[in-house]
Amino acid sequence: MKKDIHPTYYPEARVTCACGNTWTTGSTRPELRVDICSACHPFYTGEQQRIVDLEGQVDRFYRRLKAKEEYEAAKKAREAARISPERPLTDLDVSSRSLSALEKAGIATAGQFLEKLANEGEEALLSIQGFGRKSLIDIKKQLRAFGYEMPAE
Repeated sequence: MKKDIHPTYYPEARVTCACGNTWTTGSTRPELRVDICSACHPFYTGEQQRIVDLEGQVDRFYRRLKAKEEYEAAKKAREAARISPERPLTDLDVSSRSLSALEKAGIATAGQFLEKLANEGEEALLSIQGFGRKSLIDIKKQLRAFGYEMPAE
């Protein structure tokens, strides 16, 4: 070995854990401090429920998990509201003449429109005064764009 290039070796270096456990070992430093040892580590002690969190990583993980769950719940709620049968027909981009004709016939929501279409067919809607085929096509197109399913003919 070359002289004066190697660090000093301490055969009786003292190691101290955060839990209070101490022992001696060989090291290039006279004293070592550690956060976890075999006396307090969950893997060695059998306490699998105890989670060692030195830098708040577990808390950050749970915060991100909670935020994701809230986002998913809000997304489902938005999707459910989007195809709600209570959606007013005024939300659709159709002519005001068509909307007023449907209102006079007692149809104000998407659910009422779809129910009439499913039960009585297109001819019942076309028989409404002031409501024509183009208006029917436009409303059906708008409802499909929102995600509603049209009843089979």
